[in-house]
Amino acid sequence: MPRRWALVGVLAAAVLIAAGWVASAPRPAFGEADAARFENGDAERGRIIFLAGECASCHATPGQGDRLRLGGGMALASPFGTFRPPNISPDPEDGIGRWRGVDLANALMAGVSPDGRHYYPALPYVAYARMRPEDIADLMAYLRGLPPAAGRPPPHELSFPLTLRRPIGFWKLAFLDRSPLRPDPSRDAAWNRGRYLAEAVAHCAECHSSRNGLGAIRGTTRYAGGPDQEGTGFVPNITPARIGGWRRDELVTLLTTGRRPDGRRVGSSMADVVLNTAALPPADREAIATYILSLPARPTPSPRRRGRPLNARRDRRRHRAPRPR
Repeated sequence: MPRRWALVGVLAAAVLIAAGWVASAPRPAFGEADAARFENGDAERGRIIFLAGECASCHATPGQGDRLRLGGGMALASPFGTFRPPNISPDPEDGIGRWRGVDLANALMAGVSPDGRHYYPALPYVAYARMRPEDIADLMAYLRGLPPAAGRPPPHELSFPLTLRRPIGFWKLAFLDRSPLRPDPSRDAAWNRGRYLAEAVAHCAECHSSRNGLGAIRGTTRYAGGPDQEGTGFVPNITPARIGGWRRDELVTLLTTGRRPDGRRVGSSMADVVLNTAALPPADREAIATYILSLPARPTPSPRRRGRPLNARRDRRRHRAPRPR
């Protein structure tokens, strides 16, 4: 009997392991039958997606002034380790010069690499997953026209077991929503455009929200601010609870020049975001502002460090004069 129960236990464990292996498998959003729809996009429209998606902010080669030289390598600190965005230039050896449009679609909308591995969600595919396929085709057309950049960035700096990518499949089961953003017929075209840009392409909530222990956005703090993932400060609340007194033209001015209604200028990574939004068509900046100002008001979560609140004096200072990111 002991041997029989031991055998049953081994078989049960084997079944659970096999089920977990299947459940955590990388699942591309598109297959070979979809490949043609991601080719022959419009490069000029792709430029708009490139700007709104802030691709250069992470993938431009550090230490040089050309934002279109996408050799990767920037160090992105996080509570889980340091991530290094890859080379996404058209270089055929070190970049994505040999990728097809469907490869880019699966990377952005499913977090799956061309060789069938999970990407870490440091790539904000949780937001990109809701992009329109035609925008991916346009983006690929634009990327193919950029200058190749030779060289690969250093590897991510992660500790075991975070070096294992397979468990990311379970994270995706819990937090990755691939359902498209359907237009809201009760809203006008500007609001729907702004919602699409802010939620899917510009991934504004990825910075302006706090996260749970697994690194996923806490829904109750969406757009309400939270600790900077790099551990350098507190990202401000951009719901009406904090900026409800702003006019739309004031928010458009911030997205165009970086100047706040009080005359100060945004700093840190938001200054880099403004370099992208400033180059968008004016109608897109107005659309983003329209949507952001329509968000539900949410209270700012208390800043915390290593699970404990920061001292009250620092809390008051940051909540009185937060710097948009």
